[in-house]
Amino acid sequence: MADTLPVFICTMKPSDFDYHLPPEQIATRPAEPRDASRLMVVPRGGGSFSHHHFSDLPSLLRPGDCLVINDSRVLPARLRVNRPTGGAVELLLVKPVGEGRWEAMVRPGRKVRPGMRLTLPGGAGTARVIEGESEYTHIIEFELEGDLFEFLEREGETPLPPYILRRRETQGEPRHDTPADRELYQTVYADESGSIAAPTAGLHFTTKLLAELNDRGIDVQRITLHVGLGTFEPVTSERIEDHVMHHETYGIDDPAAAAIDEARRNPHRRVVAVGTTSVRALESCFAIHGRLDAETRETNLFIHPGFQFNVIDALLTNFHLPSSSLLMLVAAFAGRESILSAYREAIERGYRFYSYGDAMFID
Repeated sequence: MADTLPVFICTMKPSDFDYHLPPEQIATRPAEPRDASRLMVVPRGGGSFSHHHFSDLPSLLRPGDCLVINDSRVLPARLRVNRPTGGAVELLLVKPVGEGRWEAMVRPGRKVRPGMRLTLPGGAGTARVIEGESEYTHIIEFELEGDLFEFLEREGETPLPPYILRRRETQGEPRHDTPADRELYQTVYADESGSIAAPTAGLHFTTKLLAELNDRGIDVQRITLHVGLGTFEPVTSERIEDHVMHHETYGIDDPAAAAIDEARRNPHRRVVAVGTTSVRALESCFAIHGRLDAETRETNLFIHPGFQFNVIDALLTNFHLPSSSLLMLVAAFAGRESILSAYREAIERGYRFYSYGDAMFID
């Protein structure tokens, strides 16, 4: 079921969220251990930034804070298939749309047409192109023996972002995932399969750090938002408010909804969202109901400056691509000038950026 969401006006352009990042600061591997990554603290009300490590997080949170994590699990959703002529085609499965059918990004899309049967790796069967869904995607119907998810676990690749693969290539590495990425590009608490990209703010957590948070009296609550095209598609509209997000599915169960709502209504507690996906799920639910309810629903909520936050009080997030919807969400929460200033300082201090990079805590 799709959302009915409020519309808010903002007269900004994508270029208002641009910045220059030296390519050597694009992280191609996570920190080791994960919580050794750096953590910049950005006061939401203004003030100087401070610099820490992610392992310092328990001391930066307060007993009673409610930390909301996204437990979506990344599918090995990238498949390399062949056209009848033998030409190579890459599929990135976005989401299921019916029995045996998936919406998929196809590259090169101009080389496929409806009715074409693409040969799956390992001789497992074929994927028939049904129709073009949008300028980005096609509907693909799988014809294979056995379970598709088991097939993906055998033959699929971790859908690492292209900027990681390009950067690795410049360093003399193959332009594909490695066996290690199956584990590294997954949060330690991933559970519900369905994402085509990791909820990257969660990549910094370790089981030891989660135990420390529990010992400090931090209430950790799980929700789910399956990352799809909506999270990372580029904003190409001249005015950012004209951008339309793709729908993504989120789920909040009864215990999580009750616990988060209790924290939200208590002036002495904070709701701390881990990642922009957690923010979108929580704020989408509140925008529809005026409270937090247990539900599974689709959302295409686009949060940009001008948005009124009703649930979250603080945010853990990574450093995002220029002019992206993710950067616009963060700017909506902390202020555009403050965030761009924080990004400039992070670049000057050599922070690592993007999915495998360092983090920011906005409180």
